[in-house]
Amino acid sequence: MHHNPVSISCLSYAYVDGTQALREIDLSIKASEKVAIVGANGSGKSTLLLHLNGILLPQIGDITIGELPIVPQNLPAIRNFVGVVFQNPDDQIFMPTVWEDITFGVMNQGLRGQELTHRVQHAMQAVGLDVERYGSRLASNLSGGEKKRVAIAGVLAMQPQILVLDEPSAQLDPRARRQLIDLLANLPLTQIIATHDLDLALDLCSRTVVLSHGQIVYDGATAGVMHDPVFWNNMLWKCPLVIAAPIA
Repeated sequence: MHHNPVSISCLSYAYVDGTQALREIDLSIKASEKVAIVGANGSGKSTLLLHLNGILLPQIGDITIGELPIVPQNLPAIRNFVGVVFQNPDDQIFMPTVWEDITFGVMNQGLRGQELTHRVQHAMQAVGLDVERYGSRLASNLSGGEKKRVAIAGVLAMQPQILVLDEPSAQLDPRARRQLIDLLANLPLTQIIATHDLDLALDLCSRTVVLSHGQIVYDGATAGVMHDPVFWNNMLWKCPLVIAAPIA
């Protein structure tokens, strides 16, 4: 178990076109906690995730991972233990073969030889990718579910302590989705998961944070908010693009 909590204080962020994506976000996540981030398209979920390893830097407010504030001089260290899996694996996979793609990040950490091979093999096994079958395959020829597994394996091979996932079940068929949920449930990592998949949130995360127009409007037990029709009716009235109706 690691001891690197996430602390976000008064985080605000606006894009160059003036769109205010985040508004005074205050959020603390304990080490090894699994937290779902849900909300409508445009609510600020992806923007929030991109701050967690410094892809975006705070304009206003502060983010601290463990004892390290997210500032430019700390980004190499932070990116060694905060791994991000993008919604579309095609945005993350860029090497020709599966083996080359998964080894890329580990090689940038300075590993070579037997230790590198062990790391990559272990990561592939963790996501259910047989090394002999998949190692030499062209990444461009994989299915969406297989690409998602490769993207996750590439992050796991770097041995992160915090795993950040943006819509991990998007583009997956029911079987691949179930396999992904089982995989994430068994990973002993802090997980911060932006998702429209409410069943996935219920299965994986005891805590849910709901964003609306860049603000936190709920932070608490997942089961409680998912079964609160008054909350969701109010959300639907305020924002027609919000996620689906509550689970019965």
